[in-house]
Amino acid sequence: MAALAVLGAAIGVYFLKPVSGPARDLSLVGNAERGNYLIRLGGCVACHTDRANGRALLSGGAGLKTDFGTFVPPNITSDRQFGIGDWTIAQFSEAISNGMGPQGHLYPAFPYENYTLMSDQEIADLYAALMASEPVNAPAAASAIPFPFNMRLLMAGWQNLFFAPARFAPEQGRSDQYNRGKYLALGPAHCVACHTPRNGLGALDWGAAFTGSPGGTGGRAPAITAAALAADGYDVETLVQTLKDGFTPGFDVLGGAMAEVIAESTAHWTDDDLRALASYLLAP
Repeated sequence: MAALAVLGAAIGVYFLKPVSGPARDLSLVGNAERGNYLIRLGGCVACHTDRANGRALLSGGAGLKTDFGTFVPPNITSDRQFGIGDWTIAQFSEAISNGMGPQGHLYPAFPYENYTLMSDQEIADLYAALMASEPVNAPAAASAIPFPFNMRLLMAGWQNLFFAPARFAPEQGRSDQYNRGKYLALGPAHCVACHTPRNGLGALDWGAAFTGSPGGTGGRAPAITAAALAADGYDVETLVQTLKDGFTPGFDVLGGAMAEVIAESTAHWTDDDLRALASYLLAP
């Protein structure tokens, strides 16, 4: 019995221990203009704005239906009551980098697994932009998360199993353009989060990255591997154009969630970033 108690305590300590990446330099001065681009780059507008129901910019998104409940992206405007206007940059960094908000562990429906790759300067810039955003004094709708998934402490165990916060490391022997595209796909643009299947606990199957998601936590999304994109008629330039206007090589128009991503995110990217992402996804 004593041995079992010790084993149980050890397991408890392991699954409840904090998960955190490298310390960040939070003394950097943020640039709101660069941060506004990051808001578009990271898909913040698409997730945190429910335009179909007339919500103001960044004041709360439509519910994301998953196998674990419906998660509603919160108000992230500078409003101090219902937004994040009273967050310090340290609290903001903890949420972005380590999946820990002022209210406790964050659910991975918020892609902190990807945002953790961002640089310290980008964190400062993004924070500056959000603190300069128009405050919206209205709460987002409530999430609908059933028991036991509504127990945030469970996320401590999930993070210890599946989350390894780190900063992006360029791939040696690859071009700057390739590495920029890889950073975007794995980092702030979080393409991998939607276009990769997940296991029964909602964690990404990294061995099948970009092979598509049949549904569930990540939603239904097609494969965007180099082979799959080539089979659909894409090369770098046509993929760049599709990410601008939604028209495919087969003279179709992308709809659903991807249409929203294009309208609210990739259509606002620079050509260099679009070409970098396309070059990475189509690279052999």
